This record gives sequence, structure tokens and C-alpha cells, in this order.
Amino acid sequence: MALDYAVIGERLKKARLNKKYTQEALAEKLDVSVAFLSRIERGSSHVNLKRLAQLCSVLGVTEGYILNGTSSKSTHYLNNDFKELLGKCSPEKVKLIYNLAKVVAEEE
Repeated sequence: MALDYAVIGERLKKARLNKKYTQEALAEKLDVSVAFLSRIERGSSHVNLKRLAQLCSVLGVTEGYILNGTSSKSTHYLNNDFKELLGKCSPEKVKLIYNLAKVVAEEE
């Protein structure tokens, strides 16, 4: 599975905003440029594992959540992601997604 740096960037941005950090404040804490941090958040620049660990430590999130939306600390880790996704869909698409999820859930 290839990493989606745009999604990683979105999660990092959301974590930064949850901590009420500006890009400038976070960049200063990490000793990186605001431009570099901005590129990471937009997904146009890749983040290495060392830098990701630093970001996660400062932002108080796990690498697992940033990389794939999961956190070992929560059994409801995708609830907000699904809520946001469904909020962007038409009622017809919501019903389709529900029916697909129901089929997948019943396979277990």
C-alpha cells in the first residue's frame, strides 16, 4: 500500500489545529521552515520517519493515526473521519456507502 501524503498532511494539519498551533509556532518548535511545514500539510513534500515522530510527539498523536487513521488508544478511531466523509456526500451516496459497509461487516 502506497502512502497518501495528502491524507497524511491533512491529519497533521488537523492535529496542529486541535493543539491550536499556527504553522509558525509548530515550525519553530521543530526547527523547520514554515514553507516546509506547509508543503508537508499539503502533501507536496514527503515527511521522513524521524520528522514524523517529532511531529507526532509535539502534536500528541500517534504515528499510526497519522499514517493510516488508526490509534491503538481508541476503538472509535475512524468515527470522525467517516462523519466528515459522509458530510460531503449526497444522500444517495451515503446510502450506497452504508449498504457497502453493511455487506463488508456481515462477512465477518
